[in-house]
Amino acid sequence: MKNSTRYDDKADLFFPFPLSTAALTPVVPRRIGHPYQNRTPPKRKKPRTSFTRVQICELEKRFHKQKYLASAERAALAKQLKMTDAQVKTWFQNRRTKWRRQTAEEREAERQAANRLMMSLQAEVVSKSLFENSRDPICISNASLHALQNLQPWAGEGQPSPHHPSPDRTYLVAPPQITSPIC
Repeated sequence: MKNSTRYDDKADLFFPFPLSTAALTPVVPRRIGHPYQNRTPPKRKKPRTSFTRVQICELEKRFHKQKYLASAERAALAKQLKMTDAQVKTWFQNRRTKWRRQTAEEREAERQAANRLMMSLQAEVVSKSLFENSRDPICISNASLHALQNLQPWAGEGQPSPHHPSPDRTYLVAPPQITSPIC
């Protein structure tokens, strides 16, 4: 008769669960977190290095002349400024990162300004063409400006407009000449 509980004669112990070889293996505590957490704690982090105004001024001057330094140039500059080679190298790396971010922001601002200018010019072309009923020869060659110039949502489908003549009518009058280009 098998019972779910078992009495072990050898150890005189009572086990309320079935014995198996897996139950006899020791339980290894599970690690929680990153594997390096169980190592000895690292030394305290080095405090941030403060450079003097003179050092920063010299580093900035050199950076504006030259974005990258060769190892000999870096060593000479470090010696001149009483800094370590690693400090100069790290400063230049950080400064290049800042420079890239700033130039990217400037390019984005210029792009947005150009887009705003283009939109205002297109709006001006549309409004001028709608109110003067004239065709701008410069804008005819630019497909997007031409499409905006010819946009007339109030014109009926069957009614010809000055910009959309009916196919059976021929206009012999040339468009008026514009003295100052808009776009």
